[in-house]
Amino acid sequence: MLRHLDRLIGGVLSAVRWLALPIMALLFLQWPLREIVKAYSREANDLGQWLFALFVAASVVAATRAHMHLATDAVAQRFRPQTRATLAAFGNIAALLPWSLFVLASAAPTIGRSVAGGERFSDTGNPGYFIVKLALGVLLALIALQALVDLVHLLSGNDQPARKSNHE
Repeated sequence: MLRHLDRLIGGVLSAVRWLALPIMALLFLQWPLREIVKAYSREANDLGQWLFALFVAASVVAATRAHMHLATDAVAQRFRPQTRATLAAFGNIAALLPWSLFVLASAAPTIGRSVAGGERFSDTGNPGYFIVKLALGVLLALIALQALVDLVHLLSGNDQPARKSNHE
């Protein structure tokens, strides 16, 4: 079960990384759409915003998953591996899991209303703003699931789960 959850998270992150290409294309196209075509630049911007929200949500989890996030590694390098694993487990129990679940529970009604109502961008009226809010839920759910996967691996004596690569 845990291995399937770990693979599911990896699969989601692997798929979302490809959003970088359309995001860059939309950023590039905004100027010619505005200045030459005289249309659709705001639509390109709105689409880019919700793609970027999903991309950032996945990127935070991918960085944590690859152990590439900001950390006090300069100090932690001096600790024994077992001490680092204990600190990581404590961080998951004391910070990541409760924080992500609390914020997810707090944001769920707002996200639910936004999705149910098909919330639009306020300045353009274009559809899709609900996806920006949904990205918060995706971020928090992925953080909680990844913290749970890492915590179970740490408590079972493994420093980290076996993964194909750090760039899933």
